[in-house]
Amino acid sequence: MATKKPKWVVAKEQAKKAEAATTVWLFGLHAVRDALMNPKREKLRLIVTLNALGKLEEAVAHSGMEPEMADPRRFPAPLDPGSVHQGAALEVRPLDWGSLDDVAIGAQVPRLILLDRVTDPHNVGAILRSAEVFGASAVIGTRHHSAPETGALAKTASGALERQPYLRVRNLADAIVALQGMGYLVLGLDGTAEVSVEDALDGRRDAPVALVLGAEGPGLRDKTKATCDMLVRIDAAGGFGSLNVSNAAAVALYATTRRPQGG
Repeated sequence: MATKKPKWVVAKEQAKKAEAATTVWLFGLHAVRDALMNPKREKLRLIVTLNALGKLEEAVAHSGMEPEMADPRRFPAPLDPGSVHQGAALEVRPLDWGSLDDVAIGAQVPRLILLDRVTDPHNVGAILRSAEVFGASAVIGTRHHSAPETGALAKTASGALERQPYLRVRNLADAIVALQGMGYLVLGLDGTAEVSVEDALDGRRDAPVALVLGAEGPGLRDKTKATCDMLVRIDAAGGFGSLNVSNAAAVALYATTRRPQGG
């Protein structure tokens, strides 16, 4: 008689199957073009208008896909109303960037962005763009309470989603502890912190750095704050005002990579 699997094992297997079957509809010329050009992206279905095909001709040829032609007035892709698709939509499987170790080790002076409950796909997309510009090794969120890979995220990322590793881990505090074990200096962004990003890095600019940012409003959770090595702030010119999370990520990344004058 076969032993019955525990409920948690069955639930885990079902979740794994559901994840493997997940597909994402990317839309917009930039997002679709970069996905078509990405050999690591599993591409399933491409829907374009004649006008969009003219703009994507090279990328479509590169991908080897057979596009489905659509009337712009009756665009058949299952997108949210109001999605600015520009006549192009591509069904894909989510990218697999591997494990935390895969993205955290290797760069000469690695920089990581960790997101604590940042759920807005537009913010995460903008953070991915900044991460690519400033050479971050990866952006890391959580499997729950963070923005999954979606068409809206990809469109805001303007192609960066195809090149910039975006991982979602089970537990952020565990990821922070793992990074500390790899030699990372983990800095939590907090407007009330007494130390600036630059001061925290004084004499340590060659150290691997992970910047942790929380959602606008609530900010970092208490457990996240307690697990970071240090809480740091971004200096404001007048000592007042605040940046949204995507702008804060860009400024903090710049602060960790910029060398002081004469340095």
